[in-house]
Amino acid sequence: MGKISPLMIAPPLVFAGFVALAAFGMFRADPEGLPSTLVGQMAPALPEKPLEGFPAAAPDVLTNGEVTLVNFWASWCPPCRAEHPQLLDMQAQGLSIIGVNFKDLVGAASNYLTDDGNPFEGVAFDPQGRTAINWGVTAPPETFIIAGDGTVLFRYAGPLVGSDYEQRFLPALQDALGN
Repeated sequence: MGKISPLMIAPPLVFAGFVALAAFGMFRADPEGLPSTLVGQMAPALPEKPLEGFPAAAPDVLTNGEVTLVNFWASWCPPCRAEHPQLLDMQAQGLSIIGVNFKDLVGAASNYLTDDGNPFEGVAFDPQGRTAINWGVTAPPETFIIAGDGTVLFRYAGPLVGSDYEQRFLPALQDALGN
């Protein structure tokens, strides 16, 4: 009998490691949710500079006593375009929504809101993505539910469409609104 080469054992061990990691990821409490260290904390500052041609977010918008949504978006983002009708509908229902346009060009972002409608009460401009980093945004779109005192209540990563939106975001929004 010959010796078993370590090179023959390595592939099955690597495969077993990947299986263990996949199993861990699948059976954690909320495989769809991304943890946010902001939940329960005061919301970070919004950019003071508005998107050119659009109203700025009022300095006290996150602490004015009303539930507010903060939506990070970009004109180049297809999922942002998919959720846009939902944002317009929420605005029509009287929800206060602040848009933070990030890593975008002024002209492209302005044209997008002009052509497709502006669901935002204020449009902050974050061309370098620095504010997005402070908020822990990984990719657009992401939406935060902010209590009237400025506390982050909920973070939703992804477009506000589909069953995940209905099963996770809407109940969190209803709770925040006291409905």
